[in-house]
Amino acid sequence: MKKTIWCMSIAAVLWMGCSNNGDNKDKTLSSLADTTKKIAEVKPGTPPPVMDSVAMQKAFDAFKTPGPMQKWMEKTNGTWDAEVSQWMNPKAPPVIVKAANTQISAMGGRYVIGKYSSTMMGKPFDGMSVMGYDNAKKVYVSNWIDNSGTGMTRMMGTYDEPTKTLNLKGTQTDPLTGKDADIREEMTLLDDNTYNLVIYGTGADGKEMKFMEGTFKRRK
Repeated sequence: MKKTIWCMSIAAVLWMGCSNNGDNKDKTLSSLADTTKKIAEVKPGTPPPVMDSVAMQKAFDAFKTPGPMQKWMEKTNGTWDAEVSQWMNPKAPPVIVKAANTQISAMGGRYVIGKYSSTMMGKPFDGMSVMGYDNAKKVYVSNWIDNSGTGMTRMMGTYDEPTKTLNLKGTQTDPLTGKDADIREEMTLLDDNTYNLVIYGTGADGKEMKFMEGTFKRRK
């Protein structure tokens, strides 16, 4: 008798489970159908058009060909002399030193390489710069190295025709923290044989200060 009741109970449980599974199965199938419909409605992203070989060649030619901007850089070629003011402390008077900068075109007029010589804190100070105009990014680019460190200063910017000023901004390594510090440069052409150069950077208090200023005259 107990065995019969036990079997009937199992049968009832199985019947109820099958009945519930049927409802769940219907819901699952319905949900699956909705999901499939939604997936079918989602269109894959359109890939960017493939540039044809003629257009690619045209882009590369435009990127590598010197133009008016590179021609403008050639105005800075030559040897230039100046008395330069240097500030280590914005509240103290500057130190005045003599400086010379020689610039020549390189890579078929695509870049201008400069060699700078002066003194800093009573010791010889020598630096090198490479300036160019990136035809693709439409900005001037400049890299600088010198014998006072092992990092590299990188700047980029634009030329303002009304003021005849090249404005560059970038970063250099702060030797105290090992992190990047802001730096910017203003180069103003006063005439064909004179330009003024001012460099600003981050001072010890974290604020911008003038590092250097000088008026360079073309050596005859």
